Amino acid sequence: MQAVILAAGKCTRFWPLNEKHKSLFRIMGRPLISFCLENLKRAGLKEVIIVQGKKRDIENELKKEKISGLKIRYVIQEKPLGTGHALKTAYSYLKEKILVLNGDDYYGAQEFKKVLSFFPSILVKEEKDPTSFGVIVPQKNYVKEIAEKSKKPPSNLVNAGCYFIPKSILKEKIKKSSRREYEITDYLRKLAKKEKLAFFKAKEWSPLSYCWNLFDIKEILIKSLKREIKGIVESNCQIKGRVFVEQGTIIKSSSHIEGPVYIGKNCQIGPNCCIKPGSVIGDNCRVGQAVEIKNTILGANNKVSHLSYLGDSIVEEGANLGAGTIIANLRFDKEKIKTVVNGKIVETKRKKFGSVFGKGVQTGINVSIMPGVLIGREAVIGPHTLVKENIKEGTAFYSHFAGFKKEKKRI
Repeated sequence: MQAVILAAGKCTRFWPLNEKHKSLFRIMGRPLISFCLENLKRAGLKEVIIVQGKKRDIENELKKEKISGLKIRYVIQEKPLGTGHALKTAYSYLKEKILVLNGDDYYGAQEFKKVLSFFPSILVKEEKDPTSFGVIVPQKNYVKEIAEKSKKPPSNLVNAGCYFIPKSILKEKIKKSSRREYEITDYLRKLAKKEKLAFFKAKEWSPLSYCWNLFDIKEILIKSLKREIKGIVESNCQIKGRVFVEQGTIIKSSSHIEGPVYIGKNCQIGPNCCIKPGSVIGDNCRVGQAVEIKNTILGANNKVSHLSYLGDSIVEEGANLGAGTIIANLRFDKEKIKTVVNGKIVETKRKKFGSVFGKGVQTGINVSIMPGVLIGREAVIGPHTLVKENIKEGTAFYSHFAGFKKEKKRI
């Protein structure tokens, strides 16, 4: 059986973590796409075609990983002309029956098995708020129509971007969409009119549109986390629940860790740290004295200096956070947090959401960052600065203090 992963998009909505394709974001020591490949293998797939962009970043990254049991072929989509065009780019390598999936989403192995049980078929998921997705119009157990996303969708069964379809459907002629792209959904509409296209409801699928969607995928991944301490734990530490600590890591005295928590290789945590549930810390991190980290994804090679707080945040690799860096994660009015992406205000649908740092961000001492702020890679934030807006890549962002009044000597 053959799978095709479509991963050639520009990932503009994933800013500030989009230096590489978003499927390459590393969590628990691995790029996200490697979890997808593992689940394809568990579902019985042996051959995978990955359609990537001109940068070949996926190919270059995966060649560093140890992936066995799968034959992987890479195909380049020279121009970003949509998912339908991306699939057709791989046409000459396709078998008659193909499993097609979005490269930037997470699918459990059971979801692949469901779709592979009936040909042709697609994966959907019931959503309370389907307005952000395209949906299907069901007719018993089959697809009657596929509708684009709208404010008033005709059903709550959203298209999960995983299809078991025939290669021959790509011979159909389709037109460019309003986005000036060739959409795979137009091929699916033609297929649904020709024959019975079944649908299956997913339980373990999480789309990755915006950077904060990483929290949803992280929650799925840490469900399978087991308690194992491979590193060194000093005296008077409390480690509760499912906590996984990799080799070479030192948990210094009087630290408190409450699982589920993952800590990578060669880290130094503490002393007197508090690592709360849902936190994932990458390799080679230094977390200083009296730091609190809660439900945060901390990438590799990061330094968090003493007396800092990181809540419901994502910090890509290579950051250096000065002492007393505080990331707020809750509005006073308890409303859901909004942020700005590509110049538009976007509802995150999260009541608790701190900040997202791109690669190599630095903060000075006593920096305060408000909820929903996104910070571009290699930005520098000066000491005693209050950050209430997004910061672009490579920007030096400083507070301007009023001058001090000099008084005459009293003696």
